[in-house]
Amino acid sequence: MKKIFLIMLVIAGVINAQQAIDKIVAVVDNEIILQSELDFRTNMEAAQKNLNPADINLRRQILNAMIEEKLLFAQAELDSITVTDDQVKQRLEDQMNYFIQQYGSRDRLEQIYGMPYEKIKRSLQDDTRKGLMSYMLQQKKFGQLDATRKEVEDFFATFRDSLPDVQEKFVIQHIFQNPKTGERIKKKAKDFAISLLDSLKKGADFATLAKKYSNDTGNASQGGDLGSVKRGALVTEFEAAAFALAPNQISGVVETVFGFHIIQLLERRGESIHCRHILIKVKSDEESDLKAIEFLTDLRDSIVRGKNNIEYYARQYSDDKESAKFGGDIGTFEASQLEKSLLDVIYKLKESEISFPKRLEVDRNVYGYHIVKLKKRIPAHKADLNIDYPEIKRIAEYYKKQKLYTKWMDELKNKIYWDVKL
Repeated sequence: MKKIFLIMLVIAGVINAQQAIDKIVAVVDNEIILQSELDFRTNMEAAQKNLNPADINLRRQILNAMIEEKLLFAQAELDSITVTDDQVKQRLEDQMNYFIQQYGSRDRLEQIYGMPYEKIKRSLQDDTRKGLMSYMLQQKKFGQLDATRKEVEDFFATFRDSLPDVQEKFVIQHIFQNPKTGERIKKKAKDFAISLLDSLKKGADFATLAKKYSNDTGNASQGGDLGSVKRGALVTEFEAAAFALAPNQISGVVETVFGFHIIQLLERRGESIHCRHILIKVKSDEESDLKAIEFLTDLRDSIVRGKNNIEYYARQYSDDKESAKFGGDIGTFEASQLEKSLLDVIYKLKESEISFPKRLEVDRNVYGYHIVKLKKRIPAHKADLNIDYPEIKRIAEYYKKQKLYTKWMDELKNKIYWDVKL
C-alpha cells in the first residue's frame, strides 16, 4: 500500500509538471523526448525499485535507455520493419494484462494512471507500435545468434575465474500416473468446457472467461495467455489443435493429460505460435487416487526387485508422455529450479534410490502421483566446461549478444542524428 501511494504521488507530480510548458531534453532523428516523459519514467523506476528519483546517475541511465529506444525505432523504419494492427493490439493487451497483474486490479491501474482504462490503452498504442517494431528489428539481427564451440571455449578461458560456482544439481527420472477418474466426473468437466465454448461463440470475451474460469493458475490472470512458444514445447494434442488454427480462430474442446482446453491462436510466425487457452481440470476422486498409488507401488517393487528397470516401465506406463520417450528422464536441475514438494523427496534419496508414490507439484496444472528416482547427484563445484557446457554456452551467447549490441548501438549513434538538450 505504501508503495502504491508513493507511485500515485509520483504520477500526480508528473501530471502537474506536464501542465507547465514542457522542455525538450533530447532529439533522436524525427523524435523528441520531453522533460515530462523523462520525469515520468525516472519516477516510476525509482518508485518501483525504491531508488532516489533525484539521483543524477539514475536519470542519466533512463535517458540513455530512452534514446536507444528511439534509435532502434529510427533504424526499424529505415529497414522497413512493419507490424500489423493485430500484432500491436495483442502486444498492447499483453502489456495491459501485465500492468493489471502488477497493480492488482484494473481499478487500481486507473487510479495509478489517473485516467480510464481505455484511455490508458490509447495513450500507449503509439509507443507499443514503435516498441514492437524495435523488438522485431533486434530479433532479426540477433534472434538466431549462436556461439560456436570455439567461442564458448574462448569465453570460458577468459572468464573462468569470474564465473559463479555451479550449485548442486540433481539428475531425475520419474513415472507419473494421472488418476483415471470416473466417466461421470470427466463428463462434468467436459460439459462445462463446452458451455464456455458456447459462450465464446455467442460473443463472450475470451480473456474475461479465462480469468474467471481457467484452472491454469500460471496464466489465468493474464487472460490465459501462454505467450510465444515453439513447436515441440506443448503436449501433442494441444499442439496439434493450436497449429491447425488460423489467427484469432478458437478451437473446439481439446482433451489432454491436463484436462479440457479451449484454445485461441493469436499469431503464428513460422514454427512458433502465440496463443491463449482456458483449462478446465478434471477433478480426481479417492478411489482413482488409491488405484494410482497401488499401481505405482507395484511398479516400484518390480524395479527394486530387478524385474525391470525404471526406463522400461516409464516408456510403458508413465502418463507423462514427453518424458516417457526418454525412459522417464525429466532433466538436470538445481535446487532452486524444483518445486518444494519434489525437492523434499529428492533430498531424502540416495543416488539410484526410488521414492514411494507421492503427489508432487512437478507441474501445477497436472494432478497425479509420482515415483521418483535420483539418477545422479552432482555436488556444487567450480564451473567446468565439460560438465556444465550447456550453461556456459548460454552465458557465452548472452555475452556475445551484448558485445554485438553495444557495437551496433555505437554505429547507430554515429549514423542517426541525436542530441541531448539538458
